[in-house]
Amino acid sequence: MNSSEDNISHWFANHMEHTAMAGSLAAPLIPAAADLIVQTLLNDGKVLACANGSANTLAQYLCTSLLGRLDQDRPGLPAVNLGADATTYSAICRDNRFNETFARQVTALGKPGDTLMVFVDDGHKANLIQAIQAAHDREINVIVVSAREKTDISTLLQTPDLEITLNDLDPVSATPIMMLITGALCRLVEHNLFGG
Repeated sequence: MNSSEDNISHWFANHMEHTAMAGSLAAPLIPAAADLIVQTLLNDGKVLACANGSANTLAQYLCTSLLGRLDQDRPGLPAVNLGADATTYSAICRDNRFNETFARQVTALGKPGDTLMVFVDDGHKANLIQAIQAAHDREINVIVVSAREKTDISTLLQTPDLEITLNDLDPVSATPIMMLITGALCRLVEHNLFGG
């Protein structure tokens, strides 16, 4: 093998190792997270999602899977990616309010009993922290999926909030595993609501 092939083989081997470890860390928490979302939806609530940078693809995948479908035809489920509207996002940032990008939307769109999903791929971020604080102010449940075991966000969580963490992975390694967690979560939500 040449150097490029060696690197690729190494990356795949690392991915498989990280995925196996994530399976043991995350698997016990995914059903509880799915139950929290199911209860939100059964009580006419919605799921709000947010993330920074490339982790926003995870928030979009979650919302697309809930609004559209995953494994079966069924009614759409209410989910909003707070990072998907670039115009709103940039309008809030324009006035030097980057830290409020998600909190303002949570306050405006969220209601008690909703669930906020937060994806964290690189540690702590002030705008995600403020979103969680806004969610608590509105009596909104919080689920965090994080690449790191302990962040500033961990200390904010309350009952019945949940945190699914990986073993301190870098964003490049964490993203595909967080996508797998998100897919498993959406599958459980779909199954618990519609069977199949």
